[in-house]
Amino acid sequence: MLKRYGEDLNRLFEELIKMAALATDAVRKSARALTEGDAAAAEEVVRGDDAVDGYEKEIEQNALRIIVKYQPVANDLREVTCALKMITDIERIADQAADIASLSAKIGEAVRYEKVTAMAAHVASMAESAVNAFVNGDIAAAQATIKSDDVSDALFAEIKDEMCDRLKSRPESAEKIIYVMMIAKYLERIGDHAVNIAEWAIFSVSGMYKDSRLM
Repeated sequence: MLKRYGEDLNRLFEELIKMAALATDAVRKSARALTEGDAAAAEEVVRGDDAVDGYEKEIEQNALRIIVKYQPVANDLREVTCALKMITDIERIADQAADIASLSAKIGEAVRYEKVTAMAAHVASMAESAVNAFVNGDIAAAQATIKSDDVSDALFAEIKDEMCDRLKSRPESAEKIIYVMMIAKYLERIGDHAVNIAEWAIFSVSGMYKDSRLM
């Protein structure tokens, strides 16, 4: 029974990693759609959101099946319930990547802006690191992911300030500037979702959530 439980749990983790890989790849592709004016990449991100939704449903069903079949307790139960919590954040990351791709398509031309590229790469890496921290039971890696959100917050603040200045000096480009600001906000939210995943990773190992209450 224990062997079968371990095998089912490992399969659940593998599905979670695959789902996260799709979502973070979508973030990077959506940034490329913006900075390179890549309409094909934008369309691919929007279409790919269905695959992430499919993983969400599959992982949810498999997690519930594990709970019913094995009735895990304590640490084992925390691992499964945390996986259920994480898929919501991963799905939202993919949704926001699709929103970025849609805005990039509306702009319709390349916006070569290094800070957006850097921010997209950073928040995508945050999400990957957070999921890996959960799978590996690595509290230190999860804490490092949470700390690294300071970088995405700083980039967002810089982008917002620069776009506000451009809005004043180039009012004729207002629509494009506002779209870029919205994209930066979506990236900032992706970073927040990565932090949520990291916090669940810590909880899965320690039983301690961010408000320091034992759960």
